[in-house]
Amino acid sequence: MPAYQVKVKWGKELYPDIELDTGEPPMVFRAQLFALTGVQPQRQKIMLKGATIREDSWDGLKIKNGVTILMMGSKEEDVPVEPTEKTAFIEDLSEAERNTMLQLPVGIKNLGNTCYLNAVIQCLKTVPELHTTVKEFKPKRPGGAADSSASSSLLTLVEVESGSLLTLAIQDCYRTMDSGKTAVPLVLVNLFRSTFPRFAEQGEQGMYMQQDASECWTELMRLLMQEVPAKDSSKTHKSFSSSLIDQFFCGEHVSEWKCGESEEEEVVHKTDKFQQLMCHINQDVKYLHTGLVARMQEQITKRSELLDRDAVYTKKSKISRLPAYLAVQMIRFFYKEKEAVNAKILKDVKFPIILDVFDLCTPELQKKLTPIREKYKDMDERQIEEERALKRGKPLAPEDKPRTRALPFSFEDDYGSNNSGFYKLQAVLTHQGRSSSSGHYVAWVRWKGNEWLKCDDDDVTSVTEEDILKLSGGGDWHCAYILLYGPRILEVVEDLKPVDEVKMEAE
Repeated sequence: MPAYQVKVKWGKELYPDIELDTGEPPMVFRAQLFALTGVQPQRQKIMLKGATIREDSWDGLKIKNGVTILMMGSKEEDVPVEPTEKTAFIEDLSEAERNTMLQLPVGIKNLGNTCYLNAVIQCLKTVPELHTTVKEFKPKRPGGAADSSASSSLLTLVEVESGSLLTLAIQDCYRTMDSGKTAVPLVLVNLFRSTFPRFAEQGEQGMYMQQDASECWTELMRLLMQEVPAKDSSKTHKSFSSSLIDQFFCGEHVSEWKCGESEEEEVVHKTDKFQQLMCHINQDVKYLHTGLVARMQEQITKRSELLDRDAVYTKKSKISRLPAYLAVQMIRFFYKEKEAVNAKILKDVKFPIILDVFDLCTPELQKKLTPIREKYKDMDERQIEEERALKRGKPLAPEDKPRTRALPFSFEDDYGSNNSGFYKLQAVLTHQGRSSSSGHYVAWVRWKGNEWLKCDDDDVTSVTEEDILKLSGGGDWHCAYILLYGPRILEVVEDLKPVDEVKMEAE
C-alpha cells in the first residue's frame, strides 16, 4: 500500500508534509501525531472529511497527497480540573486509571504484531543492573568513545551508529514507562526493523508479520553486548569483562567430545560461552531440570578426520561459570517441512520458582559454590518458622524477627557471576498459539515479593505466583517459552560472619 504526504491540523497548529503509510495500522500514525503534539493516542480523535479514522483500519477512507486531516484532543496537562472532586468507584475506572490508582507499572503499545518485541523488552527490564545502565547510556560517535555531551533526543543524533540509536530507543522506552506513561515505541520498532531487516517481513496484505520472540531476544542481547559497557570490569574475570551482558548473562561450559565409532580417536575437550540454557523437550521430560540434564549430554553426528566420514559423537557438558541472570529457552518449536512452519510442542513441562543448577556444574565450580550454599539452610529454616507462626495465627512481631543483611550474589573476583547455584524466577515470556510466527507473546514479571504482573502489551494486570506456575504448557493457554532466573538473594542474621570469613574457613 502507498504512503501519502498529508497535512494535519490541530487547533491553531498546522503540520504540513506528514507521512501517512496505509500499509501500517492507524495506531502507528497516531503514534506519529503523539510525537509531534504530545497528545496521547487514546486522547486523539482524527477525522478526514467528516469521517472518523478508526484505530484498527483505514477502510472506507479516500486518502490522497495534500489532504488535510483534522485532529482533536488535548494534552493531559491541558485538561481542565473540575472544581469539585467526584467519588470514583474502581469498577467504573478504565484499565489505565485502575493501574494508576493501584500504582501498577505501565506497558508498551502494540504497533501491529509487535508483541514479541514488547515481551522481550519487559522481561529484560526486570534486571536492575541492565535497566539502570541502559537509562544512563551515552551514544558513541562512529569509531569513538561515548559522547557525554550528546542529547538524549533521538532526533538530534544524526551521527550516531545504528546500534547506539536502537539502544537509545530502548532507553527512551524505559524512561517513558518509569514516568508512569504507556510507551508508544514507534521509533524503537522502526529502528529494530531497519537494523534487523528479517523482522520487517510483510504478509500479503502489507501488514508486518508476527516474529519469533526467542530470535528477537538473541538479536537484542547481541546488540546490547556491543553497546552497553561493563560495570566494575576490574572486579570481573577477564573473560567476561567486555560488556554488562557478558558479565551478568554469559556463562561458560566445558564439554567432552568422544567418538563412539573409533577407540583410537582422542577425546576432545572444549570451553565455550553461553547466554541461554536449553531445555530439551520429549515424551520423557516432565520437569525443567530433566530437560536441562538431557541437553547436557547429546549424541551429535559430525565429520571424523580419523575415519574420513561422518560419525556419531557423545558430547558431555558441565557448567564452569554461572551468570547472575540465567535465561532458559524451552525448545518448543520444530520445523514442519510440509506446512513450512515452526510447529509447537504443547507438552506440559513444570518449572520451579527456585532453581538449583548445582549438579549441572563442574566439580571445581561445585567446590566454590558449597560455602555459600550452606548458609541458605539457615535462611530457609527461618522462613519456615515464620510461615508456621503465621499459619498458627501468631505471626512473629517485628521485634522478634532477627535483623538480617543481604550478602553479595557474585564471587568476589568475578562480579556478575552467581556464587551459589541457586536462582529465583523473575520473568516468564510466554507464547499462545500453534506456530512461532503466529499467535501472541506476553511477558509475566515479578513485581513486589511474590506478586507478579501480566504485561500483555499495554494491558498490565496483577497476577499471583500460582498463575505463573500454570504457564507450564499442556494446551492452548500461554506456554512458557523463555524463563529468566535471577540470583536468589541470601539474607543472613547480622551477627553472622561475613562471606569472606566463611570462605577462609572452608579453605
